[in-house]
Amino acid sequence: MLKWLTRLFLLGLFLALCAVAGVFVLYQQVKPELPDVSELKDIRLEIPMRIFSQDNELISQYGEQRRTPIAIADMPSQLIDAVLATEDARFYEHPGIDIIGISRAATVWFTTGEKRQGASTITQQVARNFFLSREKTVTRKIKEIFLALHIESLLSKDEILALYLNKIPLGHRSHGVGAAAQVYYGKEVSELTLAESAMIAGLPQGPSVLNPISNPARAAERRAVVLGRMLETGKINRVQYNEAMEAPVATRYHGAEITLNAPYVAEMAHQFALSMFGEEAYTKGLKVYTTIDSKEQQAGTQALVDGLLAYDLRHGYRGATDHLWQDSPWSLDKIEEYLAGQPSYWPLEPAIVTEVSAQSATVIAKNQGEQTLAWDGLKWARPYISDARQGHALRQASAALKAGDLIWIRPQGEQWMLAQLPEINGALAALDPNNGAITAIVGGFNFTLNKFNRAQQAERQMGSNIKPFIYSAALDNGYSLASMVNDAPINHWDPGSGKSWRPRNSPNVYDGPIRVREALARSKNVVSIRLLQGAGIPAALQRLNDLGFDTERIPATDSLALGSPSATPLQMVTGYAAFANGGKKVTPYIVERIEDSQGVTLYEAQPQTTQVLSEETAFLISQALSSAIWGGTSNGRHWNGTGWRAGKALERKDIAGKTGTTNDSRDAWFSGFTPDRVASAWVGFDDFARPLGRTAYNANLDGSQVAGGEFGASTALPIWIAYMKAALADFPEHIKDMPEGLYTTTIDPNTGLKTNGEGITEYFVPGSEPKYYSLPETRQSFGGTSVTDDLF
Repeated sequence: MLKWLTRLFLLGLFLALCAVAGVFVLYQQVKPELPDVSELKDIRLEIPMRIFSQDNELISQYGEQRRTPIAIADMPSQLIDAVLATEDARFYEHPGIDIIGISRAATVWFTTGEKRQGASTITQQVARNFFLSREKTVTRKIKEIFLALHIESLLSKDEILALYLNKIPLGHRSHGVGAAAQVYYGKEVSELTLAESAMIAGLPQGPSVLNPISNPARAAERRAVVLGRMLETGKINRVQYNEAMEAPVATRYHGAEITLNAPYVAEMAHQFALSMFGEEAYTKGLKVYTTIDSKEQQAGTQALVDGLLAYDLRHGYRGATDHLWQDSPWSLDKIEEYLAGQPSYWPLEPAIVTEVSAQSATVIAKNQGEQTLAWDGLKWARPYISDARQGHALRQASAALKAGDLIWIRPQGEQWMLAQLPEINGALAALDPNNGAITAIVGGFNFTLNKFNRAQQAERQMGSNIKPFIYSAALDNGYSLASMVNDAPINHWDPGSGKSWRPRNSPNVYDGPIRVREALARSKNVVSIRLLQGAGIPAALQRLNDLGFDTERIPATDSLALGSPSATPLQMVTGYAAFANGGKKVTPYIVERIEDSQGVTLYEAQPQTTQVLSEETAFLISQALSSAIWGGTSNGRHWNGTGWRAGKALERKDIAGKTGTTNDSRDAWFSGFTPDRVASAWVGFDDFARPLGRTAYNANLDGSQVAGGEFGASTALPIWIAYMKAALADFPEHIKDMPEGLYTTTIDPNTGLKTNGEGITEYFVPGSEPKYYSLPETRQSFGGTSVTDDLF
C-alpha cells in the first residue's frame, strides 16, 4: 500500500512539475509579446479637454470619451462593495487570478459545454482593458493571466482597483464610475444612492445593453443581481436591499455639467488648445481657463439676443414656420411626439397652435405642455411686408395664427409670447482695455443655428465708428478739440470717374464752423472728411495700421473718413481700447492658462501692449467721445451727442463712445468704454446687400418703441448698454486724470477762441491752444439746426 501511495505521490509530483514546466514554456513563448506593465505606474487615462471661465464655470468639454478620474479614497464604500460583490468578491485575497473562480467556471464548461460563468478577476480585466484586445482565444487568456500576475507584483490592490474603476467602459461614452454617475444620474459618485451604485456596478458585463437609458427592464434585472450578491456577502441588510429594489430605474442622459453657456467662447478656446497640442488635446485632460467673466458673458449673450429679438419684433411677423393640418387636428400624443423632434434655440421653443380666440391662443409647447398666449404676447405681430414696411396693427389673434400652425414662443415674464427666429444677426465683443483679456464675446444669435463667429470673423463696414481714429490723426497733425472746421457741403469733382462726389451729413443739415469736439460728438460727416484731408490720408492709414487694422486692403481715398473700410467687432473693440488705456495697442486673447490633469500649468498668457499714440491724444479723443454721451453747449443752446441714450441709462460720467451706421444702414455699431471695460456691438444681416430698413409706429405698443430708421444709436447702442450695466456693476466710477502733457484753458464754445469771461474749459497740448481771444459777438449760424439725428 505504501508503495502505491509513494508511486501516486511521485506521479502527482511529476504531473505538477510537468504543469510548471508547461507554464514556463508557455510563458517563454508569449513573453516577447507581453507589454511592459510598468507603464501602469505612470498611466495617464484619456481625459477630455474642458474649457472654463476665469471664475471656474464649465463652458464645454471636448473628447470622445467622458471620464472623471477619482482617487480610491474618494470612492464611496457602497459603490466599491457593489463592484467587488459582482465582479470579484475575493479581489483582496487572490494573487491576481482566482483559482476557485477558474475551477468553478471550468467545471460548468466541462459539465454543460457552456461558458456561463466568467473567471476573470478585476486585475485580469485591468490587463485586458489596458493592454489586450477583447478577442476570446486561449492565447489571449494566457497573456491575460501572466499580465495579471505581473500587475499584482507591481501595484497595490487599491492602485489596481482605482485603475479599473476609472478605466472600465460603462456605456454612452462614459468611462469610469465618475463619468457614469454624471451621465446616468447627473451626480458626483459621492451622491449616489445604493440603488444607483448597484446600477453602475452592474454595467461592466454589458454597458451597451444593460444601461438604464437604453434598456430599463434589463438594467433592473442586472441591478437585482448586484443587490442580491451584496446581500449574500453581508455588505447590505435586508431593509437596504428591499428599499433599493423598489427604487425607480428610469433615468436620462446627462451631458457634461455645463454651467456657463458660451459656445462661441468654447470654440475659440478649443481651437487655441488644438493649435498648441494637436489631437492630444482631446485626451490629455487639459483644463483650459479662459479670460471670460461668467457674469459678463451671460449679460452679453442676453443683451445681444434681446436686441436682435427686439429688432425682429418691431419689423413685423413673417408667419408660421409650417402648417401641420387642415381639417383633422392631431392628437396630443402626435403633437408631443412631433415637437420632441424639433430643435430649440434658446430662448425660443417650438409650439403648435391648437386653438385661437379673439385675442389669445392656446398652444402645446415643447417641454412646456399647454400654454396660453395672451394678447400682450400677440399684439406686436402686425404683418411683415418688407424690411422697411409693416402692415396695420393687429386687432384679432386670428389675423396672425390658426390651429395647426407650427410657431416659436419665448418667455415674457411668467407667461409666454409669440416669437420667430430672427433673420437679423449681430455680435458683441468686450475686453479689459488694460491688457486685452476678452471678458465677453458673442458671435451671433445662436451657435447651434449658425456657428459662424461674427465677433471674430465678420468683416463689416465700419461706418462712423472709424471717425475717432481719423480725428486722432488730425489731433497729431495740428488740430485741437477747439479747432473750428467748416461744416458745409462738399462738392468734389473726380476726373477719373467724370462725376462729382457730394458726401452728405445725416441728416442733411450743416452748421457752418464747428469745434472738432462737437463735430465728433455729433458725427459730422463733412468735418471728418476735411480733417482727413488736413491730416493727410497717409497719417490716417498709419494710425489705423498701428491700431491693428489691415490697411493693405483699404483704398487711400477720402471715403475712408466715412467708414468705407471693414473690420470685425473684435478688431473694432481692440482699436477703441487704445483710447481707454492711454494710447496702448493691446493684443486680444481669450485663453488665460492651460493646465494638465494634475494641475501643472502648461501655458500662461503673456499680455502684450504697445504704445501707438500718445497718452495725451488718447485722453483728448476720450473727452470728445464723452461729449458724444453727454453733449455740450454752443450758441447758447445744448446739443446732444449721438450716444446720449447711454448716459441716460447708465448714469455715470466715465463712459465714452461712438455710434456707427453705414450707407443705407447695412451695418449698425456702437463702440464705447470706461477705463475698465471696452465693448463693441454690431448688428446687420449676413447678406451684405440687405439694409436694416425702418419701422413705423405700432399703435398696439407703448410709446417707448423704436420707430423710424435703424441706426447705430437705435439698434446697436441698446445692446451695448445692456451689457455694460452688468459689466460695470462691480466697477466704481473711474474718471481718469488729465495727463501731465496737457493743460486747460477757458474758451468760447461758439468760436473755439480764448476768453477772459464766461466760457467752457478745454484741454490742450501746449502749442495747440488758440492764439487769439474771442470777440464779444457770437458767430453766425450757417443756417443749420441744433437737432442731432441718431443716424451716425
